Amino acid sequence: MKKLLVSLLTLMSLATLASEYPVEPDAGLTPGELCKRPSAYRYPEKIAYCNRDVSKGTKDDIFRQYRKLGYRLKIKNRADYKIDHYIPLCAGGSNSRKNLWPQHKSIFKYTDAVESVGCQRLKEGRISQKALIELIKYAKSDYQRANQVVDKLARDY
Repeated sequence: MKKLLVSLLTLMSLATLASEYPVEPDAGLTPGELCKRPSAYRYPEKIAYCNRDVSKGTKDDIFRQYRKLGYRLKIKNRADYKIDHYIPLCAGGSNSRKNLWPQHKSIFKYTDAVESVGCQRLKEGRISQKALIELIKYAKSDYQRANQVVDKLARDY
């Protein structure tokens, strides 16, 4: 009986430790990947561009893979999440599973601005693809840096 109680308490403790959602892409599942089969080349740098093409099955699988890592990812309201391109398509990212992760709205409300401003700078030829991807990864590794990165993009590029 005592062992059962200890086991139940341990399981309950582990369950409370599991996060509802990831706050950054998992490096093992989502290292990021560039577009390999472009539909076009964009911007002065001629960056490979892939059209958005992620099936519902792939999206569901991304959620499953992240749940295996311990994230609960309760989807009461699907609009609370999006399957995010770690390296955005506008910056030359791919639709591959290596570039996709489930992003909660509390995170993308910060990081989407980095993508928007950054890709505008890319379009204007004011930042290189490599530099932009570094800034995007920096912001997405800690969403609290996103406003700082947007300010840097606006000021320095």
